[in-house]
Amino acid sequence: MKITEHIKKANGKTLFSFEIIPPKKGNSIHELYSNIDPLMEYKPPFIDVTTSREQYVYIDKGEGLLDRRITRMRPGTVGICAAIKHKYDVDTVPHVLCGGFSKEETEYLLIDCHYLGIDNVMALRGDAMSHQKYFEPSKGGHKFATQLVGQIQNLNCGKYLHDVVEADNKADFCIGVAGYPEKHIEAPSLQSDLKRLKEKVDAGADYVVTQMFFDNKKYFDFVEAAKKEGINVPIIPGIKPIAVKKHLQLLPQVFKIDLPQDLINAIENCSNNKNVRQVGVEWTIHQSKELLDAGVPVLHYYSMGKSDNIEAIASALF
Repeated sequence: MKITEHIKKANGKTLFSFEIIPPKKGNSIHELYSNIDPLMEYKPPFIDVTTSREQYVYIDKGEGLLDRRITRMRPGTVGICAAIKHKYDVDTVPHVLCGGFSKEETEYLLIDCHYLGIDNVMALRGDAMSHQKYFEPSKGGHKFATQLVGQIQNLNCGKYLHDVVEADNKADFCIGVAGYPEKHIEAPSLQSDLKRLKEKVDAGADYVVTQMFFDNKKYFDFVEAAKKEGINVPIIPGIKPIAVKKHLQLLPQVFKIDLPQDLINAIENCSNNKNVRQVGVEWTIHQSKELLDAGVPVLHYYSMGKSDNIEAIASALF
C-alpha cells in the first residue's frame, strides 16, 4: 500500500514509523530483526531502509603502492526491504539515490522493487563522497533529486529510458522526498530551498519527510511556508532522539541544524551517555506529544541502530 493511502486510511490518526540502516556487509540480518521486533508492537505501517553511498578504499599492494577501489559498506537495501516486507507483512520504503548510480542502474533497481511488490520509494540526491567538497553526480547519473523523481514518474507512466513499454502491470510508485525545516546546507536561503521542494512535488513527489529538528516551531513554520509555496502533499516530521554527548557537536556540524538551549543544557549536565540517552528519550516524547496534538500525519523516527530508545518513546505515545 502507498504511504499516502496509509495516511488517508488513518483518517486523521497519527501513525508511527521509523527508519533503519542496513547492517554492514559481513553482518547478519538477524541483528536488524532483533531491533525491529520490539517496535512492531506499535504497528508501523511502513519502515524506511537507507541506502549507502559508495566510497573509495585503498588497498595496500606493498612497496608503498595503494590500489584505489570503490566499495559500499552497507549494501542490500532492496533485499532487506523484501525480507522485512515478507517477515513482518509491512510496507517498506527503500531509499534511492542519485549519487553512485547511473540512470540505467536506477531503472534496474526500480524494476526490482516493482517485481518485489514494493510500492514506495524515497528519492534523494545523496551526499558528496568523502573526498569531495561538493556533490558530483555519477557518470550517467542524476545531479538533482528532481530529475530522479522525474525518472520514477516516467516509469509509472510506462516510459523507460530507451523505450516505451505498453503493459497492463506498470509500476505505480508512491514517491517520497526530503524537506529541510532549517534549509538544506547548500541552499542560499529557506525560500530558495522551498522552491526546490516545490519542483520535486511538481515532478511527481507524493509526500515529504523532513530532516531531523529539535524545535517544533521550525517544523510548523516550515509546513506553513510550504503551503504558501503551493506544496500541498503530506509533510511528515522526521525525529531523532539524541543518544550520545558528541551529538551536540556532530549533528549541528553535519546537518547544519540548531539545538534548543534547554536541550543543550540538559545534555551538558549529564555525567555519562546513559543519562544522555534518557534525556534524549524524554525530550523526544515531549516533542512528539506536541506534534501529535497538532495532528501530524506520521511521527517518523530515525533509529539508526539500536531501537531501545525508540521503543521507550513509542510506548509513551502509541
